[in-house]
Amino acid sequence: MVMFYIKNDSLDPRFNLALEEYVVKYLDSEHTFVLLWQNEPSVIIGRFQNTVEEINTEYIEKKGINVVRRITGGGAVYHDLGNLNFSFIEKTDADSIDFRKYNERIVLALEKLGIKAEHNSRNDIAIEGKKFSGNAQFIYKGKVLHHGTILFNSNLEDVQAALRVNADKFTSKGVKSVRSRVTNVSDYLKEKITIEEFKEILLQSLFAPDFPVEYKLREEDLKAIYKLKEEKYDTWEWNYGSSPAFNFRKEQRFPVGKIDLRLDVNKGLINKIKIYGDFFGTENLEELENLILGCKYDRQEIRKKLENVDFTRYFGNINREELLSLFFD
Repeated sequence: MVMFYIKNDSLDPRFNLALEEYVVKYLDSEHTFVLLWQNEPSVIIGRFQNTVEEINTEYIEKKGINVVRRITGGGAVYHDLGNLNFSFIEKTDADSIDFRKYNERIVLALEKLGIKAEHNSRNDIAIEGKKFSGNAQFIYKGKVLHHGTILFNSNLEDVQAALRVNADKFTSKGVKSVRSRVTNVSDYLKEKITIEEFKEILLQSLFAPDFPVEYKLREEDLKAIYKLKEEKYDTWEWNYGSSPAFNFRKEQRFPVGKIDLRLDVNKGLINKIKIYGDFFGTENLEELENLILGCKYDRQEIRKKLENVDFTRYFGNINREELLSLFFD
């Protein structure tokens, strides 16, 4: 068995997640593969989560943050260029998930930098009780993918803001994220280093005492990875449509009166909608409801559906953006 390092300089979360899936499913199962990689600002959603329940939609859109679903379980995490991701992909005889085996490698690497970290009961890695690494696993045909984050010098305000959402408005079977106090590794270093320097130190530590053997992706590897990216990770159906069914309710008072919106969403599509309230209107609300019925639960899609609607006939003096604010937290 050879322990290979796959160098990956891509910052595209869709490519990077497709690369992981390709390695675990299609590369030689007799070898171990290690990846260290980064994403541009992104929220990475757990496999069994309801995407819209985990993100602050308005903040995400304002900041242009990517939202992508991964193949592993667990909670949503925020990535930026101050975060370093690690992946181990190798053969396994286990049917159950073992986090400690892989997390200990990161703990030992940090120990060499004079940082005391620990694997906690939630399968995260923490420093002084504050989480800096979230981890998840996927087992496929005798192989395991274990990956995790390392907050090195991330923007912690974005970490909190991008994942903040009022879950009281949602009822679903999606796995909810557990929010923890977080910290950056760089805050505990005696001598300041860049994330690139940290990446090299970590790489050498993971492969010690041997020098890493690089596996160079072939043309056919890259072709297959880009195909997987395009057909899966680029799609709304995977990133949003794969969410568990959920119910959404929000009410808000406008100058025209109170509007109470209730939705049932399944496979990312609105399959039930009802609007209540004490506003004054002259038209049957079923016309408006039927216009939205079957639409993707997506701000841009709903905006298009409402593009030519005269809302004054239904509610009084209210505009499209005000009504859209009801659909998303």
